[in-house]
Amino acid sequence: MTASNENLDLSRVTRLAREAGLPEVSEGLNYGTPALKVKDKTFARLKDATTLVLLLPMEQKEMLLEFAPHVYFETDHYKGWPAVLARLDVISDEELRNRLVDAWRAKAPKRVAEGFGRGAGTG
Repeated sequence: MTASNENLDLSRVTRLAREAGLPEVSEGLNYGTPALKVKDKTFARLKDATTLVLLLPMEQKEMLLEFAPHVYFETDHYKGWPAVLARLDVISDEELRNRLVDAWRAKAPKRVAEGFGRGAGTG
């Protein structure tokens, strides 16, 4: 189990979060896989080498599943849970960066999120 997890590479996701200017982001583990956290709250984690779990509000998850099913999907495990799966081999850098910002905003403490909104805009 851990041998395959050691091969998971979060570098693209980390780079895009950094490019978006997201404050207070750290790398860690969540369910034994690499994850990005804001103030120790996971907002994105690798499920496997080609799948990213993004923790997003249910309304946004439902919209993404409806309008971009070639990029976003869910398994039975994630039904009814505010998380959507993204195909890393399909999603563009721009789209992934935008979804990382959304997931970060959903998990960041209010004070941190409000500061980001004033200081740096990411479309």
